[in-house]
Amino acid sequence: MSTTTLCFAFQDTVARHPNSVALRTADDAVVITWHEYAERVRAIAAGLAKLGVRHGDTVGLMLTNRPEFHLVDTGALHAGGTPFSVYNTLAAEQLHYVLTNAGNRVMVCESQFLPVLREALPGTAVERVVCVDGSPDGTVALSDVESDPDPDFDFDASWRAVRPDDVLTIIYTSGTTGPPKGVELTHANMIAYRDAVAQLAHPTSDDRVLSYLPDAHIANRASAHYTQIFCGGETTTLADPKQLVTVLPQVRPTVFVAVPQVWYKIKAGVEAAVADTTGSRRRLADWALDVGRRTARMRSARTPIPHRLELQHAAADRLVLAPIRRKLGMDEVRLAFTGAAPISPEVLTFVLGLGITCCEVWGLSETTALATANRPGSIRIGTVGEPVAGVTLKLADDGELLVSGPCVMRGYRGEPEKTAEALDADGWLHTGDIATIDADGYVTIVDRKKELIVTTGGKNMSPAAIEDALHAASPLIAGAVAIGDNRPYVTALLTLDPDMAAAFVARNGGTDGSPTELAENPEVQAEIDQAVAAANTHLSQVEQVKKYVLLPDVWEPGGDEFTPTLKLRRRPIAAKYAQQIDALYAN
Repeated sequence: MSTTTLCFAFQDTVARHPNSVALRTADDAVVITWHEYAERVRAIAAGLAKLGVRHGDTVGLMLTNRPEFHLVDTGALHAGGTPFSVYNTLAAEQLHYVLTNAGNRVMVCESQFLPVLREALPGTAVERVVCVDGSPDGTVALSDVESDPDPDFDFDASWRAVRPDDVLTIIYTSGTTGPPKGVELTHANMIAYRDAVAQLAHPTSDDRVLSYLPDAHIANRASAHYTQIFCGGETTTLADPKQLVTVLPQVRPTVFVAVPQVWYKIKAGVEAAVADTTGSRRRLADWALDVGRRTARMRSARTPIPHRLELQHAAADRLVLAPIRRKLGMDEVRLAFTGAAPISPEVLTFVLGLGITCCEVWGLSETTALATANRPGSIRIGTVGEPVAGVTLKLADDGELLVSGPCVMRGYRGEPEKTAEALDADGWLHTGDIATIDADGYVTIVDRKKELIVTTGGKNMSPAAIEDALHAASPLIAGAVAIGDNRPYVTALLTLDPDMAAAFVARNGGTDGSPTELAENPEVQAEIDQAVAAANTHLSQVEQVKKYVLLPDVWEPGGDEFTPTLKLRRRPIAAKYAQQIDALYAN
């Protein structure tokens, strides 16, 4: 069967693995085989047709990570539709903007999101709201949609009519500098992604993945939804990402995708556990972690590893590192990826030192998630790797990274002018990222083109590099924003990770408190002082943070300061904290 669309790929996978588990929840309350998945998809497609969904129509989803997302999304594809997800953290005004742009007449949601959805709907094209967990007033239950098909709907004819250049989904960018843009990705784009991933990760039907990142983000859609449709692997859905640490040992994934913040928490958790040990156990753990880091650095630098270090590493892995991986639930991870934002080289070195093959990748929604990647066995810490299959790169005169290939989006929905700004006449996507490419083709992202700091002294620098150093210096730091554009020197706004700060205070004999109390705790302040000083040792003189303020706020994904995927909203932050920033430059 030719897999030119996701529909063909799904039908092929069902035929090959009908009795294998496709979808499950962590507690096994829901377990769905590929055959059962296919039957539900057939029913949902016919039910959506009854609601008026036709070829090319959009279908909105506002769901947590649960099996129904996969069922409805794939059902909509087979009805000829274009399903898309929205971030569950959107305010009504933001949600209204997205739904107006998408033009969908059907919206699928959970009852918990109905209040904000109802506030957002007036003036949109939405006519029917389908609820996956009941049927509150004014909605129809998903079960009723499945049991009420369009009698004239020809399921096989419908999915076979889907073409490679049809829009597969719309990914609404997080909107760090303005309203989100709707990235239209086609079935052909995702086939290009499949071909790249096949060479990079070699996914199989034996793979187990966790779906816990937002499905509105291309990283989770691609890795925990579309990839499994291609290969027939098993997806465990996790509605509450805060339960990730608890669920990992139950699922024991074989492929694991995470944003840098997850790796920061893993590093902090391991270090906290080691800090709780004493005597010979503490010395053994510190030695093993150091051996792991040294080995990882030498492998990254292509330096031959001395035989003595190889023997030490084997012992360190057997005695300490392998048990740590088992406790984390990552002992069966054959391949991990970090992306969506830059990761601190120090943290990545730590993760690699644990024996977790973690490859930093780079891509945008506009490049169907993936454009460059470090490959297992040839990881270079501090880079985002080489172009993946089908991707061609070049640098513009100002250092902006340009991308071309079958992975590049069709365009921004309903915005031809913005599409023309991003895609030039020769098909090159202007990414907005400043990069370098070394002699071996490895790409290093310097920063966003519009986010470089230029001090009043004319010094150009990357805020991301400064922020990475701060994150790596202490697990207590959750939010870090380097300030300095058109200023005489660099300062920083910092926030605490409340869980890590509370644990730190408890280890030092204190008691938990509010975010304000934690930020005012003398021991916490001393720890942050030391962290900033440590970070400065890794920065050039002009990059060093001269002053900082520790804010008593918690920055949540999807809030004023972070996008849902933990990218900084720099302009809103600068406006919201203008008074604190000005105070850093007083006198």
